[in-house]
Amino acid sequence: MLGRTLAVVCLLVVAGCAGLPGGGTSTPGATTAAQDGTQVFVENENGTELGNVTVEVADTQSERYTGLSEHESLGPNEGMLFVYDSEGSHTYVMRSMSFPIDIVYIGANGRITSIHHAPVEEDNENLTGYDGVGKWVLEVPYNWTTEHGVEVGDRVRIED
Repeated sequence: MLGRTLAVVCLLVVAGCAGLPGGGTSTPGATTAAQDGTQVFVENENGTELGNVTVEVADTQSERYTGLSEHESLGPNEGMLFVYDSEGSHTYVMRSMSFPIDIVYIGANGRITSIHHAPVEEDNENLTGYDGVGKWVLEVPYNWTTEHGVEVGDRVRIED
């Protein structure tokens, strides 16, 4: 029993040293915890901050499937960050959404790969698919990216 307890303590120490969730600033490529208060910053190629949002993190299949569909709205600087284990092709839809959003795909290198402006669908049939490649997908209020001058190629920084 003592050996098992010691092994668990050692794993926790190693996890803390490896920069896993709860350890402050993370960069694209690091693991992000599902935790309120996570901040996402968008910067242009010169490092100038274009905007930031406080996000809910969806890092399980169930959370990613539900997404924002159970929300009534987003505040002007709120969003949801969808986290995947690795970069890949994804398609997002506006299933059961009552408000429009921008969908931002972020590659494993932290650069924005595509941006979609997604209006509310008339029904839950024949939903429009918004395709992109990313390790992260950021959903923010509709036209947030336009209002902040965010473009493909801009860099994203995540802090928890």
